[in-house]
Order: sequence, then C-alpha cells, then structure tokens
Amino acid sequence: MRHLRAVCAIADSGSVRKAARQLGMTQPSLTTQLHRIEKALGGQLFFREASGSRPTPLGYSVLCRARPIVAEMRALVEEIATVSVREKGARLHIGSTNSRAVAGWLRRLRVRLPETDTTIRTDVSANALLQMVVMGQLDVAFVHEVEGAPLRVPEGLVEHELIAREPQFIAMSDGHPAAARTVVRVEDLADDQWMVDPTVDGEWAGLRRVWAAAGVKPRVVHGDYLTAVDLVTAGEVVTPCQPTARPRQGMAIRPLHGDPLAVRLFMACRPDGSPAAPADALFADLTSSYMEIAWSSAAYRDWLVRHDGPLPVGT
Repeated sequence: MRHLRAVCAIADSGSVRKAARQLGMTQPSLTTQLHRIEKALGGQLFFREASGSRPTPLGYSVLCRARPIVAEMRALVEEIATVSVREKGARLHIGSTNSRAVAGWLRRLRVRLPETDTTIRTDVSANALLQMVVMGQLDVAFVHEVEGAPLRVPEGLVEHELIAREPQFIAMSDGHPAAARTVVRVEDLADDQWMVDPTVDGEWAGLRRVWAAAGVKPRVVHGDYLTAVDLVTAGEVVTPCQPTARPRQGMAIRPLHGDPLAVRLFMACRPDGSPAAPADALFADLTSSYMEIAWSSAAYRDWLVRHDGPLPVGT
C-alpha cells in the first residue's frame, strides 16, 4: 500500500519533490523508493522532465489499478475508525459511480434531511457498490449498467430505474475534423486512439461490441477518465463520456450516430430502505438532480430535443 500511495502521489502532484512533501518524506527517500518499485515491476513508471514527472504508458496502467485500491483502503480505515465511535443522530450512507448528478443530489438531501449526517462513497465499480448495499455498508447506490454487460445485482435489492437507456457521447479535441459535425459516426474515429478505463464495470466489453458492429479496430490505451481530459484536449485520444459531461476548453463533446453505446441508470436499495428517509424520497431528489444537469448540458439538451426528450423538462 505504501508503494501504491507513493505512485499515486507522484502522479497527482506532478513531481517527486511535491509528492515527497505530501507524504512527509525526503525527496531522496522517495526517489529511492520509486526506483525499487520500478525494478519490481520491470519498467519505468514516470518520464522525468524539467517540468516534473509524467506517467509512462506502464505508469498509466499501474495508476488505473492503484487508485481504486488506495481509495478502498482509505475507506476501510475510515470505516474501522468509526466503529468505536458512538453514532449521534441519523446517518445516511449513499454510494455512486461517477456522475455530475451527485452534487445536486447531496444538496437536495441536505435540505430534505437537515439533521442527518450524509456520507458519499464513489467507486468506478458498480458491482462493488451494489455489494456494499446488500451488506449494509451503504443505504442506497446510484449506478450505471453498460448495455450488453449486465451487472451482478445481488438478490433481494430493489431497483428504482432513473433512465432505461442513456446514450454515451464521445469527447475529442475541438480541432478534430469530426468536431465540426453535429453527430459523429464510430467509423469517423477508426484511426484515432481511444482511451478506455478497464476498471469501470462493463465499459471495455461495451466498447468492443460497438467497434465490432462498426467493423473498426482502433488503437486503445488504458487509463482513468480524469487523466483522459488532458489527453483529449491535446488531441492524443478520443474517449467515451457521459452526455452530461462538462466540456473543457479545447474539448468537443458529440453524440454518436445511432447511439450504439448506452447505459441504464438506477438506484438500488434494500427492501427495508434507509432509516433516514424513504427510498421514494431519495429517488425523487436524485431524479430532480439528474434532470437539472441533463437539461443544462448543451450537447445532451440538443439530443433530448431531437429525440422528443425521454426525460421531463427539468427545472
């Protein structure tokens, strides 16, 4: 774990010097530790440049697996630390895969449940979150299920479906030739390098199905979607994204022709729900938050209008 934290700290801070300060170590000690890690893995994890440290392809591969492990260990330590502390008042534990709707959901829950201590757990693995619900570690989980790659939903959980089929869009550099089009075909991106996060449940299988259907076999690089932003704007990769994704400077977000890649969004909970609030109330706040970001996202709003809006108009 110490080695994984060190690798993540160097990547997040951008330099060994900053990472050493963050970890409470001296720079020479961290440098020595990094050399040992690279020797054990059999390859270089970072390019050493004048501006700092940048992950190599092997580094990106290690990071996309190390970050969830480090996050899981941090959460485990926090959970164990609270076991001996007497809980005061009502508590609500919610989980979610990555979604811009979470911020609005938490805001609405704070208004609905002002006396409740609400905690949020995010994870790239929807299956892991669902398992935490059935084990009682979470009260509810908001997850996405990639079309053609069903999740392992534990028996006994109750599903509240938010949207049956949310189309996944594509993020590319605004200088990409396809960015000039309103809708992009998968074939238009056959010569591009695609970034895929293999730790996201169902993502890799879903994309391979889409590529096979389009008759293309693009180059692929594995990495996490936070890292993908800089590579997309630099024109190095294209990557799938949620239709509610916020475009950054230098980035264009476009729907794919025929919407070949889609996910199902739903909230899962145990039959007895949460002592903090009824499941229907939690789901109502989640739905309201999702509609808000859906209709405020330009690319998704245009798609919704063209498809007669499978969602009611948000407030």
